[in-house]
Amino acid sequence: MGESLRDIKRKAKAVEKTKQITRAMNMVAASKLKNAQLRMENFRPYAQKITEVLNSLASRVSGSTNPLLAVREPQKIRLIIMTSDRGLCGGFNSNIIKSVEGFIRQRTAQGQEVSLICVGKKGRDVFRKKVPVISQFIEVLGSFNISLASKIGEEVLGPFSKEEYDELYIAYNEFRSIASQKPVITRLLPVSAEGETPQEVPEGAVEYVYEPSEEELLAQILPMYVRVLIFRGLLETSAGEHGARMAAMDNATKNCEEMRQTLTLRFNKARQAAITTELMDIVGGAEALTKAG
Repeated sequence: MGESLRDIKRKAKAVEKTKQITRAMNMVAASKLKNAQLRMENFRPYAQKITEVLNSLASRVSGSTNPLLAVREPQKIRLIIMTSDRGLCGGFNSNIIKSVEGFIRQRTAQGQEVSLICVGKKGRDVFRKKVPVISQFIEVLGSFNISLASKIGEEVLGPFSKEEYDELYIAYNEFRSIASQKPVITRLLPVSAEGETPQEVPEGAVEYVYEPSEEELLAQILPMYVRVLIFRGLLETSAGEHGARMAAMDNATKNCEEMRQTLTLRFNKARQAAITTELMDIVGGAEALTKAG
C-alpha cells in the first residue's frame, strides 16, 4: 500500500526541520573556522622556523648531549593521537583513526609495544579497548592555548628521559582546505638531525651562529620544540574539525533540499492520484444512477 498524503507531508516537514539544523550548524562551524584557521596559519611559520633551527643545532652535537636526542632500539612506542570530541564532521576522525590503526599493526608486527595519549573523545573511544591509553585529554579543543600543549608535553618528556619508552609520535589531520584534511604521523622523539651536510647546503642558506653553546641551547629548545609541534597539531586539528564539519553540514543541507523536492513531487503525484480516484468514483456513481433510473 502506497504512502498517504499525511505521511508524505510529515516526512517533508521533518526534512525541512533537519535542513534548518544543518544550515545552522554549517554557519556555526564557519564562524569558528575563521578564528581557528587564522591561529593555525599564523603559527605555522613559527613551528617551521623552530624545526629548522633545532635541526641545525642537532646536526652539530652528538646523541649523548641531551636525553631527548638519545636513539635507542625501539621496543616501546608512544603515540599522541588527536581527534575531535564530537562527530558530524564527515571522514575527519575515521581517516586519522585508520592511519593510526595501520601504524599500530605495523609496529606490533615488528614486536613493538604501542601506547597512546588521546586528545579528543572519538579516538579515545575507539582505542581504549585495543591498546593501552596512558592519558587522555577530553573536551579541551573548544578553547585552548599553549598551556594545553605544555600539559601534554609533561606527559611525554619526562618518561622519555627516564627511558620508559623509546620513540614518540604524533598523529593529527593537517589542514589543507575546508574539504581536505590529510592524516599525518610524525616522529617527535628522539629528535634526529635532518640538517644537510655543509657540501649540500644550497647557496643563500642561513648559517646560524649560536651563543651560548649548542648544548646549553638544546636543553632549552628541545622541550620547547616538542611543545610547539604538539600545539601545532592541536591548531591543525581544531581548524580541520571545523572545516570538515562545515563541509559535511553543507552537503547535508543540499541533501535535505533534494529530499524535500523529491517528497514534494511525490506529494503532488499522490494528491493528483487521489483526485483522479475521487473523480472516477463520482463518474462511476453517476453512471450507476443513470442506469438505475
